[in-house]
Amino acid sequence: MLEPSPASRWTRPVAAALLCGLLLLSFVLAHDGRRIAQVAVLALPALLWLRLPVSDPRWRRVRLVAVGAVLVLFLLDSAVRAFLQASYRALPDSALVLSAVANTTPREALEYAASQGASLAGQGALLAAVIAGALRLLAVCNRHGAALRRPERWGMALLVLVCVASLAIKPWRRHHPLVYWPAWTASAQALQRAWADQQQQRDALLSNARQAGVRFTGTGSSTVVLVLTDSVNRDNMSLYGYARPTTPQLVALQQDERERMLTLRHAWSVEPGTVASLSGLFSFGARDADDPVDRTHHVLALARAAGYHVWWMSNHDDTAIEQQHARLADSLEMINREPGRSGASLDGKLLDCLEEALSDPAPRKLIVVHLLGAHPHYRLRAPADAPVMAVATDSIDAEMVDEGRPAWLRASRRAYDRAIAYHDTVVAESLRLTRRHAPRDGDAAWMFLSDHGQEVGHDISHAGHSPGTPAGYRIPALLWRQGAAFDPLAAGRPFRVDWAGWTLTDLMALEWPGARHDRNVLDARYVWQAPRLAAPVKRFDQ
Repeated sequence: MLEPSPASRWTRPVAAALLCGLLLLSFVLAHDGRRIAQVAVLALPALLWLRLPVSDPRWRRVRLVAVGAVLVLFLLDSAVRAFLQASYRALPDSALVLSAVANTTPREALEYAASQGASLAGQGALLAAVIAGALRLLAVCNRHGAALRRPERWGMALLVLVCVASLAIKPWRRHHPLVYWPAWTASAQALQRAWADQQQQRDALLSNARQAGVRFTGTGSSTVVLVLTDSVNRDNMSLYGYARPTTPQLVALQQDERERMLTLRHAWSVEPGTVASLSGLFSFGARDADDPVDRTHHVLALARAAGYHVWWMSNHDDTAIEQQHARLADSLEMINREPGRSGASLDGKLLDCLEEALSDPAPRKLIVVHLLGAHPHYRLRAPADAPVMAVATDSIDAEMVDEGRPAWLRASRRAYDRAIAYHDTVVAESLRLTRRHAPRDGDAAWMFLSDHGQEVGHDISHAGHSPGTPAGYRIPALLWRQGAAFDPLAAGRPFRVDWAGWTLTDLMALEWPGARHDRNVLDARYVWQAPRLAAPVKRFDQ
């Protein structure tokens, strides 16, 4: 950073005012309420140092580098916070962000950046311009100034006391970038270590299940298949009324099965991310992503305690999910060896695994099939030779044009819908296989749902996970069972993923003291309670 020439049109007072204004604006964009003042005070020492007269050019260069580094840290801190607030309505130390970072490899981080390239490139260019402007203003402020007059000295002394006090107060000090981000890194690493080996927690969950008095109330064999998918929004499924024919096979199955197949019209996730959503599902909504076991139950542990042989087969390469859930199964098959968003492993590869498990002679079987679904990158979630979903002139594209959605987002929607169309073939075949291998002397059931939704230009101009919009939570939920018809009234009841365990254990014919029938969407005693979401959802019955 070079000293400005004497001919520079900026004077020190004007440059200082502009620099302070730029920093204050960044704090306003990144923080709320009194936190803005707190962070401004934390940045004040660097600005006060600039006012001190320094005649030696070497020390001015030292000051320029030191103050520049601190101010850049504050600007980067504000940029990250503003991005998370705008894109996900989340703070850096929220469970959503910490669990995502703890569960993301460097390769996945680069792939995320590539998937958001158009948006991040513009934001990155703006940030670079802001930092360059701030450093230019700083260089002007770093000139040798006049000596402080007595009133200024008293004012400086008072401000120094305020700065010292702010650094001494822990709730203030922890928001300084030099303090906050090392602590944040430690938290993410601690979460990674906690996920690395959860065998003790799994043993505790199995012990809880055995002590719960769970029993199988059926009279014969039982086969239950749970198909979990990722990032599927029901608004993009023609089964739910979407204009593009994305789910023709599920539509045909619904017409064929009629009362034996139930489409829950108003299904919602209560979490915008996979780890937290699955943790809630399998714990009946009683456990968050990183909470201790205590006396909570896990669906897979209860199934095993009741005599079910449990399979977990997955197209994910995910340490957290494997440790928290998959390793509770008796049989584990993880077919995806390509971690990250650029992994092109197709969900159809799991169908052979499913048929093999369905053919097993075990009298009671619970089979969990975990699909990648429509997880970004959308273009990789269908075979390369899969047909293009729609042309640019159809009604969906025209509607997006009317809403002002950019061309790249309309292309993402078409890629997403193409992924949903391929996904339809896999999900439909999983139901056909379940029907084909249903035991003649017992019961069979199939359940399909997504962990969370996906924003692809539904509510905002964004493609991806979206904690701040309803699209991030709207999901499909389908059920099928052999023999008995479903109550048609259940189709119109709102449904939430963290209560899905109660419905799943009902399909498995499990009972134990403390079971909540009022949270089972199939039960006449069902009582809906709206979840608290970060997104503005006015009604859950639409």
